[in-house]
Amino acid sequence: MIERLDTVCLKVRDVIESSKWYEEKLGFTVSFEGEGYRVLSIGESSVPLTIEEGEVEPGRSKCYPIFYSKNIETTYKKLQSKGVQVSEIQNDDVNHFFDVYDQDGNRMQICFFSQNGEK
Repeated sequence: MIERLDTVCLKVRDVIESSKWYEEKLGFTVSFEGEGYRVLSIGESSVPLTIEEGEVEPGRSKCYPIFYSKNIETTYKKLQSKGVQVSEIQNDDVNHFFDVYDQDGNRMQICFFSQNGEK
């Protein structure tokens, strides 16, 4: 019936400007351009992020994508240096994670799964 997760979709005000933001700030690449939307590849992941032009309602949706980083501290500092809005890094004894917000206020999260005390 259902074979896999195809994509995660976020609404943005301006798909062209948002596409540039995701490329410059997060290092994603455009893999497909359609009328009013872009499909963005994320590192080596098989699941892309789709940004779609439309009405943005930051904070209304409880759903958000979570991305993985092998080095959360470096990623955090790099995003801060690029002027990306980020929350503080949190640790729940298993995961290290922080929230990231795009220019439309869409929440995303970056995490690192901690094993054997790694950080």
